[in-house]
Amino acid sequence: MCAPSTADAESSVTVDNVTADSATVRVLDAEGAFAPSPAADEYLSLIEALPDSDLEQFYRDMVVIRAIDEQATHLQRQGQLALWPPSRGQEAAQVGSARASRPQDTIFPSYREHAVTRIRGVDPVDIIKLMRGTSNSGWDPSDPKNGKTRIYTLVLGSQTLHATGLAMSLVFDGKCGTGDVDRDEAVMVYYGDGASSQGDVHEAMVFAASYQTPEVFFLQNNHWAISVPVSTQSRVPLVQRGAGYGIESVRVDGNDVLASYAVTRRALDEARGGAGPRAIEAVTYRMGAHTTSDDPTKYRGSDEEQEWARRDPITRMRAFLENRGAAGSLFADVESEAADAAEDLRVRTLALTAPGPEAIFDNVYSEPHPLMTAQKAWQAQYEASFQEGE
Repeated sequence: MCAPSTADAESSVTVDNVTADSATVRVLDAEGAFAPSPAADEYLSLIEALPDSDLEQFYRDMVVIRAIDEQATHLQRQGQLALWPPSRGQEAAQVGSARASRPQDTIFPSYREHAVTRIRGVDPVDIIKLMRGTSNSGWDPSDPKNGKTRIYTLVLGSQTLHATGLAMSLVFDGKCGTGDVDRDEAVMVYYGDGASSQGDVHEAMVFAASYQTPEVFFLQNNHWAISVPVSTQSRVPLVQRGAGYGIESVRVDGNDVLASYAVTRRALDEARGGAGPRAIEAVTYRMGAHTTSDDPTKYRGSDEEQEWARRDPITRMRAFLENRGAAGSLFADVESEAADAAEDLRVRTLALTAPGPEAIFDNVYSEPHPLMTAQKAWQAQYEASFQEGE
């Protein structure tokens, strides 16, 4: 078997060196100081326009969702959930991008976007229901309280096709590019570095580029597709995949919530305004396991984890706020809210009950169906026969 050349080996190692890449949009350095990269200059006006309340909300969102995420992990370890996909470390990419969206936009998550869904209005307990096996979808995407947020998708990359299909309909129906910022709509779809190698993602990009859809492809590159490093998946930065289809693409420091917000805000505004699809690669890191069924110590070292822990998105944003003179009471209040949210999740999770067997017939068809009615009646009769025999 031929060995890779030295040049190939070096390129695969340095492909995701986010610290040295000047083309990456970054506003905060690893210590939380305001130190924009050259690529960030054109986005600074969007950040400067943010009031203190928004900056503090970014921090609050990240801290609270991490507490919820950690509580859900504990619940799974205690046998209350079948599975949980942790999002620790990816809070800035999710919070920044979700806060950049508008209410009329439709969001297609993958299965780790806990911060995104919460910001859009989804109750975190609805995610618990899905992972506990007491709900087929978790929440109703047509319910206005869920903020036009589609359900989690565990089949890698398939949601990108759904997103592009909806975005194409917006083009056909004239719901984008009219110049009305309060009515024009966009679609944002989330996926990971592993999913970026799926054929569905590439097919979605082909159609998005062909029909110039009002769509943002938001790739969270957390460096590990379960146990496969991103350097094995791609010899070049993943941001180049979108560009290969003629989709304007930007690479952002996904552990910088300000950069994530600014890049996504512009991308969505441009897509919504009729400029066509946009792609964002948010370079971040999965600090925990892929899911609670995974053991990351089997395939990566502690040195790598410690290096990324020094770029923790919450620590960076806190340092930034402190440097701006934020009161200590803010952080105490946020910690209290996070603890309350985690406890609320635990209490309501333990109170969940399993649905009855009749539930399997209720949503097979969108409208009542005679076959389902007959099968449901048979099931009820069968269940009753056990009681009659007692």
